[in-house]
Amino acid sequence: MLRFKILASAIPLVAAALFARGGLLPGPHPCIAIANTSVEIADLPWHADLHVAFTDDPTEATVRVQVTENADAADFALVDDSDVTEAGACEANPATHAVAISDTAASGAPIIYLSHDGPADYRIFVRSRTFSQREAAALVVGADFARHPLKAASL
Repeated sequence: MLRFKILASAIPLVAAALFARGGLLPGPHPCIAIANTSVEIADLPWHADLHVAFTDDPTEATVRVQVTENADAADFALVDDSDVTEAGACEANPATHAVAISDTAASGAPIIYLSHDGPADYRIFVRSRTFSQREAAALVVGADFARHPLKAASL
């Protein structure tokens, strides 16, 4: 009987925890659409097509991404201040590539150095409630690897 009481008191706590963090189903992931493909942040790391890592040491980086304060100076501008979303822009399909941000760099995975100055392979402008600067950099690098799969194999 005591086990039943413990179980009965735990169920509402588990339900409250699930709803407090967003419910049972995962919400939308940061995503960008390029041509006929889309790249999104993976909800689970083992579902990712590409793993990227970040470093604070520019000598360890394989990709440099500069965050600019001016959209005109950027190669990619990621802005989502509109309440209107483009229908179907990032719907999952066979051409969707998932990118996971890892704590450590795997062999052959891109290592991103994110900075506000200096030379860069990509320049991004980010003003978003959905994307962090790290997620935006991971998506831009992931989009390039999705478009050029041989570049990923040559790392």
